[in-house]
Amino acid sequence: MTAKTGAGETPFSLMYGAEALIPVEIGESSTRYTQATEESNEEEMRINLDLLAEMREVTLIRMAAQKQIIGRYYNRKAHLRYFKIGGFVLKKVFQSTKMANAGKLSPNWEGPYMIRGIAGKGAYELEKMEGKVFPSNWNVVHLKKYYF
Repeated sequence: MTAKTGAGETPFSLMYGAEALIPVEIGESSTRYTQATEESNEEEMRINLDLLAEMREVTLIRMAAQKQIIGRYYNRKAHLRYFKIGGFVLKKVFQSTKMANAGKLSPNWEGPYMIRGIAGKGAYELEKMEGKVFPSNWNVVHLKKYYF
């Protein structure tokens, strides 16, 4: 029953083309319920069904505009780093990859690793100094440049 911020409409109204009547409104006499006759209700439903496709299109446009605004905000705040193939980087140590007895003073970065290739936008293939290739790609957020 609550309107979503991105859509501006309730999910029920987008699906069925009308606002939902909750049981409290049906049980107690309200002007919305008492003024409704069968003919006016059917006429109103036909009008709402005709306007439903238009309402869904307007909602899709509003959601696309909101996604663009969010994307622009992210791109303005994000500081992506770019690495060259053959460059050296350090990889972030995650809680799941830390050794069992490592305390809070254990290192947060491990490496160095060499960049083997670019897997996509912000994703890199890494290999160890011995030449062994990592099975998965690493996001640029979890890498930082290694200086000799």
